[in-house]
Amino acid sequence: MAHAKTSYVCLPCRASYKQPYDTSRERICPRCARPLIHVGSAFAAPRRRDTTAWRTLSVLLHAGVRFHKSCCWGPGYRPRTLREVRERMTYARRSGEPFARSLVRYELPAGPPRG
Repeated sequence: MAHAKTSYVCLPCRASYKQPYDTSRERICPRCARPLIHVGSAFAAPRRRDTTAWRTLSVLLHAGVRFHKSCCWGPGYRPRTLREVRERMTYARRSGEPFARSLVRYELPAGPPRG
């Protein structure tokens, strides 16, 4: 039985690769020889020339957000624009909520954060 493949990303090259998941070895980018970041099996890479989408992805990955499937559902909500990222990061700063949690919120609360 074949092992399921998952996605790995190289942010400097703006490249994505599907490879079998294996925790025992580090994946290396074939273009620049830097380590690849494991992003999960529910990841859909933006086009290489879409620099704003790659910047958004970079913020998500550096905050620890990944694209893993949960049972029958996809990874859940992920911001697609830098504006959505800024809104969620502003909310996180004001409310004290961790960045990673606020980045995956589908909707932000309308009122001021409770404190």
